[in-house]
Amino acid sequence: MFLRVLDLKKSYQTGDVSTQVLKGVGMNLDKGEIGVILGPSGSGKSTLLNIIGGVDRSDSGKVSVDSIEVTELKDNQLTDYRREHIGFIFQFYNLIPNLTVGENIEVVSNISKAPLSTEEILTAVGMLDKKYRFPRELSGGEQQRVSIARAVVKNPKLLLCDEPTGALDFSTSREILKLLQQINKKFGTTILMITHNTAISAMANRVYRVRSGEIVEEIINDKIISAERIEW
Repeated sequence: MFLRVLDLKKSYQTGDVSTQVLKGVGMNLDKGEIGVILGPSGSGKSTLLNIIGGVDRSDSGKVSVDSIEVTELKDNQLTDYRREHIGFIFQFYNLIPNLTVGENIEVVSNISKAPLSTEEILTAVGMLDKKYRFPRELSGGEQQRVSIARAVVKNPKLLLCDEPTGALDFSTSREILKLLQQINKKFGTTILMITHNTAISAMANRVYRVRSGEIVEEIINDKIISAERIEW
């Protein structure tokens, strides 16, 4: 199994109050699959994604990605893990405003060990003709395409998406989901996405429903729906 999460627990302390965010979460995802974590705000899904991505640490439990024991890594090893193996896509695009589209992507490819071609990635996301534009000259959907290109150019083992369509309208959201499916097929990239939108689960191989820090249901989809057919 490519991604393994076993009995993951996480609490946050505020003064004398301890809040348990993850309560023994376990999940698996095969290489090349798309997984969707569904849950309302405050259910623990972002915390789970951040621990898998090496941004946060658990109190206990284990995470392994392609045989890398993430929860055993030291801080400097976590930095290497994030740089070399993980791609992040967020709801807000976090592009560097004074760099062009091409430069935003090259910033990441220049620090990657085995990056893909910037031209190839821009072509894949339909933004090659915008290579010399600045973020302020792009629509929200175009900026998210650049954000995806930036995450994928490092050729990550795992692409983590935190509400990637949360700031977009329906039409643009569907185009972004379609693009993620294309990235998954073209490059064989394993994708794990969190969302509160249940309709998106139709495009996933595996769906995990999270409630109050626990996975209450796991669904394996026998029939995957193309993103362009998703309605909500």
